Amino acid sequence: VQLQASGGGLVQPGGSLRLSCAASGFTLDYYTIGWFRQPPGKEREFVAATRWSGNTTNYADSVKGRFTISRDRAKSTVYLQMDSLKPVDTAVYYCASTYRGLIMSAMPDARGYLSWGQGTLVTVSS
Repeated sequence: VQLQASGGGLVQPGGSLRLSCAASGFTLDYYTIGWFRQPPGKEREFVAATRWSGNTTNYADSVKGRFTISRDRAKSTVYLQMDSLKPVDTAVYYCASTYRGLIMSAMPDARGYLSWGQGTLVTVSS
C-alpha cells in the first residue's frame, strides 16, 4: 500500500492549487481517503475525506466552500482542489487511507487511517 502526494507549491493569496494522491499496491474499493495538513509549528489537522465508493465526504469547517475533494477511478487518484487560498492554509499536506468506509463523523480522526503518504508543502504568500 503506497500513497504518493504531489502538487504543492507557492501560490499567492486568492490563488488555487490542486493536490493529487495516487494510490498503488491496492484497489481502492471500500477505502476512505483523507487529506490532513500540518501548519508550521502546529499540530496536524483534518482537511477533507471521501469514501472511494459512494458520495460520502467531509470537510473541515475552515475549508468548506473553498476546497473540493474528488476521485478518478481510472487513475486510482484522489484530488484536493484548493481555491481562494489564504496564508493560513500554508502547511504540509498529507493524504492517508484506511481499508474501511468511514462514516462522516469518524473521518476527521487521524487515528483511523492506516497508511500515510509523504507530505507536499503548500505555501500561500504574496
